Amino acid sequence: MACVRNTLKLLNTNRAIVRTIAMSAQRRAEEALEKMKDKNPYFEKYADKIAKLQKTSPEEFLERVDKVVNPIKEGKSQARSYSELLNPKKPAKPEGEIPYKKLEDIMKIELIQDKSAEEISKIWFEYHKTKDVLAATLTVEQFERLMERAKKHPIFLLPLPRSEGFEFIMLQFASNAVHFTPLLAYQVHAENAPECLTIVHYTEMRDKGIILMRGEYDSKVVSGQEAQCLANELQMFYCKNDPAKQQLLETFTSKPDEFKHMDLIKEVENIQLV
Repeated sequence: MACVRNTLKLLNTNRAIVRTIAMSAQRRAEEALEKMKDKNPYFEKYADKIAKLQKTSPEEFLERVDKVVNPIKEGKSQARSYSELLNPKKPAKPEGEIPYKKLEDIMKIELIQDKSAEEISKIWFEYHKTKDVLAATLTVEQFERLMERAKKHPIFLLPLPRSEGFEFIMLQFASNAVHFTPLLAYQVHAENAPECLTIVHYTEMRDKGIILMRGEYDSKVVSGQEAQCLANELQMFYCKNDPAKQQLLETFTSKPDEFKHMDLIKEVENIQLV
């Protein structure tokens, strides 16, 4: 609970930064409207309706304008839907500890039971090749380091690069899963905020020296590339021995008043992501 309190305290003391992120959407909306005035000959005809929508339903207004601002790329809209922040997930049932996710729930374990670590890795990647999920493997040593740090730092923030800066994503460990949630969504819905990415580490093949990782993401909130970016950042902070990153984890957990978002961004900007 102390870590949760620290996180809430941190969020309260850094609302100015979050407000800045939210305000950027308003600025983009204003810029889009100015372009519409200049380039759209029908703007004056619908000006009253646009103004009314902006006042009565600002969330829908932002979503529509964001689709105008963000171009369509490779046949898919890159717009970030702000209405996602308004939809909480269903409250979890109070049944004690979160259950450990099992490998048998997603694949037949007998397919890999008698295989070597190298063979299991090949089968794992082949199995997920046509699925819209992340897939990776860890050594037992990497996984133990990950879980050791997760016990000390169960909650943390990661900066996700966006077209106009960064969006902060909050991660939280629970059992053998890591849940990622946009910080703005967490501020609105707290524990009922919907995840944009969930990474699970399956340990059933641990005796063979391999841990299987699978990540499922909400494509309405993050792309596959952005989900991979978050997974990479998770490993950088929780699996690798980097003093600078460890210091940021310690400060976030133990001294939230001293934690600076810009230090986190600078640390990530210095990394060449794969």
